[in-house]
Amino acid sequence: MIIYHGSTVMVERPEFGLGRLNNDYGQGFYCTEDIELAREWACKDDEGGFVNRYDLDTVGLKVMDIGDLGLLPWLAILMKNRAVRYSSPVEKRGAEFVISKYLPSYEDYDVIRGYRADDSYFTFTRAFLSGTISLEQLERAVHLGDLGIQVCLKSPESFEKISFLGADAVDGSVYYPKRMERDEKARRDYYKLLEEESDEGVYIRDIMREGGVKP
Repeated sequence: MIIYHGSTVMVERPEFGLGRLNNDYGQGFYCTEDIELAREWACKDDEGGFVNRYDLDTVGLKVMDIGDLGLLPWLAILMKNRAVRYSSPVEKRGAEFVISKYLPSYEDYDVIRGYRADDSYFTFTRAFLSGTISLEQLERAVHLGDLGIQVCLKSPESFEKISFLGADAVDGSVYYPKRMERDEKARRDYYKLLEEESDEGVYIRDIMREGGVKP
């Protein structure tokens, strides 16, 4: 598997045990199979950065593809790992319920492949947990919102099976605006979802009342 890591620096030897603990899937080395997405991630500003290329040999590794599990397990992992200051007791109860009901045993895996939730898309998940949007609206946002798929290396074994292939400079004047446009699109999509609010669809209150639904 060829994967890419966007960064302000070249990363020839990714090290196990580094990275933020409160990323989407916890501590790990985050990459993507989409080189264009990695170029955007490399640009925190218009100064640009680097897209690092790797070959990941997945033979013998346990790989979790969250897309195979459904939306609620993904949301459970997300809320388990992200540092969240809840906006209301309703949101907190919703998050606790989803974690207790749908959290898979993801820590046993070497690699996790799944949706990416940047700050804008994280707003979608919080709106669902607060009862503002339905599960169907959240799913549409995730699948049609172009938030990207990420590959996270979690175990020492996965770091032993990654090989550096090289790095290329990324022009920040080109890709930083693209990154910002993706963020703006997410915000526009969010407000469109709010305009579609109705009593139809499955909301978090319905799921909690029924004791859970199929993920």
